[in-house]
Amino acid sequence: MEQATFGAGCFWCVEAVFQNLEGVEKVVSGYTGGRIANPTYKEVCSGLTGHNEVTQITFDPQKITFEELLEVFWKTHDPTTLNRQGNDVGDQYRSGIYYHNEEQKRLAEEYKQKLNDAGAFPKPIVTEILPLGTFYRAEDYHQNYFNLNGSQPYCQFVVKPKVDKVKAVFGEKLKKATA
Repeated sequence: MEQATFGAGCFWCVEAVFQNLEGVEKVVSGYTGGRIANPTYKEVCSGLTGHNEVTQITFDPQKITFEELLEVFWKTHDPTTLNRQGNDVGDQYRSGIYYHNEEQKRLAEEYKQKLNDAGAFPKPIVTEILPLGTFYRAEDYHQNYFNLNGSQPYCQFVVKPKVDKVKAVFGEKLKKATA
């Protein structure tokens, strides 16, 4: 098993996007990149800690590669908006790839450059690519959030469209039970 850590807005969205992919064994919502140890959700949401909401993905590289995870990452959020995803505004919602090794760094930087060179987005990509610092697991009520709270308005209007997009665009990569 390997791990990947991504920030792409609210971690409820990112978690829901990745957890149904074949080869993804576990997705944990949490925080990284900040100035204090063991931050709470309330502290991170204040925007004062410097943490980013992220998801840490444990995956089987024999079933899904890091490059495939990157493809889903780039296609399921707007990597050109600084410290914002939709109505979620603040540096805790920044786009980021937090690599676990030099190979992940190389692949992430190459993919980002390829997208920028091709003009894949109308503006330059602002996604930060940094070594993973300390990862702090978010509170239990944030874990598996969409699956447990899918009828809530935020989940219906923000998370569900991203999940539906993954099902439409990446149907062949879904676990058989969710395809």
